[in-house]
Amino acid sequence: QVQLVESGGGLVQAGESLRLSCAVSGSNFRSYSVAWFRQAPGKEREFVAAIKANDGDRSYYGDSVKGRFTISRDKAKNTVSLQMNSLKPEDTAVYLCAASRTVITSALARSTAYSTWGQGTQVTVSS
Repeated sequence: QVQLVESGGGLVQAGESLRLSCAVSGSNFRSYSVAWFRQAPGKEREFVAAIKANDGDRSYYGDSVKGRFTISRDKAKNTVSLQMNSLKPEDTAVYLCAASRTVITSALARSTAYSTWGQGTQVTVSS
């Protein structure tokens, strides 16, 4: 089992960038697939990006962030980062990271596929 702690959220203006980090504590970090989701008030939790373990750390993205966000894993630091560029007001949400050792590729975008979650970090983008 692992524990996840997110950091890096904040208030930025539209067009600016932020980098979120998800620190993963526990053993077998490399065997976990890690994803980022986000949730805005009154909206459903939305898939943002995932990095798939045991698949060459292949990355996957939600349609609304493709070309703007990049997910990456730092195996030396046990972290998964989310680089967010060209931010828009509609990116405003609480961003949560999630981890799973068993999630299959076709389920990466489903929040129910993940058993371990962080507490979230707030990202606010002003227009």
